[in-house]
Amino acid sequence: MYKICCKKTYTIAQLVTGLYTVFTCDNPGAFRSIYSPHSSQDKGKTLETLAAQIVTLCATLDEYPGVRYKKETTLDNTTLDNAKQLAALVENKQAQNYKMEDNGKKKGKTQAQLLILERGFDPVTPILHELNYQAMTYDLVPIKNNTYKYKSKDGSEKEALLNENDELWVRLRHMHIAEIAIIGLSQLMKKMPHFRKQVAQKTVHLNLTEDCMNLFQKNVQKLCKAEQDLAVGSDVEGQKVKDPMRTLLPVLLHPHDIYDKIRAVLLYIFSLNGTTEENLNKLIQHVKIEEDRESSFSTGENWDLFPLRRSSRRERFQEETYNLSRWTPVIKDRMEDAVENKLDTKEWPHQSECPAAWNGSGAVSARQKHKASSQDERRSGSRLIIFVIGGISYSEMPCAYQVTQSIKSCEVLIGGHLLYP
Repeated sequence: MYKICCKKTYTIAQLVTGLYTVFTCDNPGAFRSIYSPHSSQDKGKTLETLAAQIVTLCATLDEYPGVRYKKETTLDNTTLDNAKQLAALVENKQAQNYKMEDNGKKKGKTQAQLLILERGFDPVTPILHELNYQAMTYDLVPIKNNTYKYKSKDGSEKEALLNENDELWVRLRHMHIAEIAIIGLSQLMKKMPHFRKQVAQKTVHLNLTEDCMNLFQKNVQKLCKAEQDLAVGSDVEGQKVKDPMRTLLPVLLHPHDIYDKIRAVLLYIFSLNGTTEENLNKLIQHVKIEEDRESSFSTGENWDLFPLRRSSRRERFQEETYNLSRWTPVIKDRMEDAVENKLDTKEWPHQSECPAAWNGSGAVSARQKHKASSQDERRSGSRLIIFVIGGISYSEMPCAYQVTQSIKSCEVLIGGHLLYP
């Protein structure tokens, strides 16, 4: 056993090889501590805590990864170097904790790589109404402490816990709602013989999918097209959105929920790579959210926290998508770049030595040559661990699963605290 000096202060809410792999740090106050100008004194302590959590996770996985981080951004004389600071703290703690093995030999790096980046790399994804089952559930349905409350046919109140013990939830959560609603839960379960007799779980998810679809059709369906057009920068036919305000205006004029309008306004601002204080004031007046301005746009006092620049994107024209789910989270691009060794070293500096499997073009994917079961292959292959300062959204979780499935020999994990729209 390796000496672990840090306290186990993290919480792994999900660590599910074979579906998608997610770890969550029980530190919801980290975002404010790091980014709020009023909490600057807590920043150092928070980064130390996050570093301890990451190192403890790596130790639990028996990994000693090489560490890289997204290069700091300078905007308006402000340098955002939180990823660099956290990477240094993680590497120092790793060096201390893994200094010696039991046999007295120095422990070397394992076939794993840790990427650390800040939420500003993609401010769009957490704002969108996502239509994957889990993301949609937590966005639209009042879920508290992972508990879903519903009424049975006899009118009695029922509760169901959405966690790893609900095997049907585990199988369905990363699916698009259209696959569940259109094909039908009963038809899906016929393809899953193991679940045929699980009547209680079927009842829970019949109610939950019905709730999701009712709320979607009532409140969200009209929003989604505008949101996708603003996020992607083009419409369903591929025509460029030349005037984002024409896309935003119908949303503002419709009696949508105030927070849905705020989300649309943010997407509009991101589509323009930022806006002026004057334009922001006009938008606030138009949406009639003056009374909620302080809480709704509290980050407006420090808009340079997240540089509003579009990241380079992979072309995905040949991939099948739903019209209301055309946006692909940026993190999926970075995952694919990482496992293909295509991350630019100028943008992603190395904090520590790079393990052999991550040293050179195509090195990771080349490990697919041996013929083993997919699960055994991932265990003996490489592992990519991604930590996002500022949190991860439910719509980014399936990306780890998708890339793991496509690469086979590399298991991808993503973590941070969970963001709720």
